[in-house]
Amino acid sequence: ALTAMGHQVSDRTVAAMLAGLGFSLQSNAKVTEGSQHEDRDAQFHYLATQVHQYVEAGWPVISIDTKKKELVGDFKNNGREYQPAKTPERVNVHDFPDKELGKAIPYGIYDVSANTGWVSVGTDHDTSAFAVATLTSWWDTVGKIRYPDATRLLITADGGGSNGSRTRQWKTALAALATRTGLTITVTHLPPGTSKWNKVCLLYTSDA
Repeated sequence: ALTAMGHQVSDRTVAAMLAGLGFSLQSNAKVTEGSQHEDRDAQFHYLATQVHQYVEAGWPVISIDTKKKELVGDFKNNGREYQPAKTPERVNVHDFPDKELGKAIPYGIYDVSANTGWVSVGTDHDTSAFAVATLTSWWDTVGKIRYPDATRLLITADGGGSNGSRTRQWKTALAALATRTGLTITVTHLPPGTSKWNKVCLLYTSDA
């Protein structure tokens, strides 16, 4: 517009003028909440009650979720680490997936009572079989030792993905795990649009 009016200015000049007026470059901010499910609060109260009862009884309560897939190999990431001066870690120029290495799929478990996490990393697909394999690995390695007298297991999860409320393979594989371990397994799903409040998601965020 200024050029059309006969004023020759550079982008830097415009940027400086905008800064002087109190403007700055900003990305979008996710702050506008959409409509919530009518039973959202009731579901959270139910979930909280279940967790309290299980913890009081000494039964395990875990939160589960699959996290963002990551490229495997020498790829750039947004983190930083200390290195000798002017000797940064060398990585690939382009972020093209390695066909042999594929992508890493982290599946996390958060033990509420013990306040500890467990992560299994797969390189195939985010499937219900992988989800239950992670649960099985956690139980055989940690769970049954930490909770030797447990007869029940409570799982909190969001409603979609490999551990979704409508995923038949998830239910079938979970039933097989219950039969093998003798545990009565209960799954409580978070209301739609609230997965960010999943305990394991908060743990990932705090460690990021």
